[in-house]
Amino acid sequence: MKRGTKAEAHRLRALPSVASLLARDAVRQMMQAHPRDIVVSALRRILDGIRAGEGAGAAPVSREAWAERIVTRLPAAIAAGEALPIRRVINAAGVVVHTNLGRAPLPEEALAAVSDTAGGYSNLELDLASGERSSRLSHVEGMLRDLTGAECAHVVNNNAAAVLLCLAGIARGREVIVSRGELVEIGGSFRVPDVMAESGARLVEVGTTNRTRLSDYERAITGQTALLLKVHRSNFVQRGFTEEVSAGDLARLGARAGIPVMEDQGSGALLDLTRDGIPGAFSLRQVLAAGPGVVTASGDKLLGGPQAGIIVGKEELVGPLRKHPLSRALRVDKLCIAAMAAVLRLYADERRARGRVPVLRMLLEPETAVRARAARLVRRVRRAGDTRLVLSVVRGETSPGGGALPDVFIPTACVAVTRPGIDEGRLEERLRRGDPPVVARLAGGRLLLDLRTVRDDEVPALAAALLAAEKNG
Repeated sequence: MKRGTKAEAHRLRALPSVASLLARDAVRQMMQAHPRDIVVSALRRILDGIRAGEGAGAAPVSREAWAERIVTRLPAAIAAGEALPIRRVINAAGVVVHTNLGRAPLPEEALAAVSDTAGGYSNLELDLASGERSSRLSHVEGMLRDLTGAECAHVVNNNAAAVLLCLAGIARGREVIVSRGELVEIGGSFRVPDVMAESGARLVEVGTTNRTRLSDYERAITGQTALLLKVHRSNFVQRGFTEEVSAGDLARLGARAGIPVMEDQGSGALLDLTRDGIPGAFSLRQVLAAGPGVVTASGDKLLGGPQAGIIVGKEELVGPLRKHPLSRALRVDKLCIAAMAAVLRLYADERRARGRVPVLRMLLEPETAVRARAARLVRRVRRAGDTRLVLSVVRGETSPGGGALPDVFIPTACVAVTRPGIDEGRLEERLRRGDPPVVARLAGGRLLLDLRTVRDDEVPALAAALLAAEKNG
């Protein structure tokens, strides 16, 4: 029955008021266990949902019948109202570094370090040996230097902040030369030209959208040039009639001209993942070895750590940034430092990092193992017996995500889900709004659950979520 008809208007007129619902014994009992405001808010959400079309069709028309239905829904609505707004979800979308889902899951070692540090006091800025004040970044800078081969390292709260600080500290009031093909915009409307303007540096564009040569940079150099900048195209690729200058060639030009070169690498891998068949996933050590004097990267993408902006490079360029006024505004807190230190320690042993850092484990897990997990999910749902869900394991492709390696797709295994009488869009919504929420993807008229981003210990909860989504209207 469509909204706007006389029958629909009659249906809505039969809805009880909040005041009348609060007078019911069952609701009064709930207010003894929960704050009145929580109960009132839950009632209003239920009524708003009904007015928006929920419960249409075979809905009651009497006030008493409506009241009984609303009271039945009230416990779940109260639980939702009391839950924290940010919740743990199951990522069955297959995107490993999913920005909307918090990017990189932290390894157990990092979770333990955060819990230990957050639960009490710590030596954040205290040298325990001397009793003197120290730098909070001393806990991670040394490890970053060792892992990347850099002379100096610095950490701020994300990679956008790292780029802003470098431009402000090295090139404020002077020119920065960058290729037009690298003036990117990433998620959240982060645009390189806008960040450059905020830093106080002056943008000098060279080349064309699709082709930039070394001679373009060379001709643009003036006495006001402070920096040559190369930017990783984080979420798109260029193909066809294209040309770009490598960081190595740009560094050699910078050395001849006496101008520093900066590379915004973006993804921030600490291992050479090209050996694993992931093109373009070079380590920060390799990137620095090509010659740029300063490199920026994210801590929560391919590195697999907490949100952070990593700056590594030559002492003469990176060192002064630590004392720049912006560093105070952009600094990381104790929880980030605790998590980062724990993750970096894992990288001291490459084999351990591959097995313990969730991002690496998900990216590099063999397709056969993912397929076996998908089959376990199917078996678990089928064992429930009372279900009309139709499940099948199908091959698919997944993406690293997070603006890293946009043209890389990794083979994966998905569970395709259909249910007679429930379209795939409605089933996806039920999963997303369930407990726990499950984020899946839709493709080819089917709901797909990508098991590459689902942990082994999440399979039982995912199976239960599927069965609940089938039954909950």
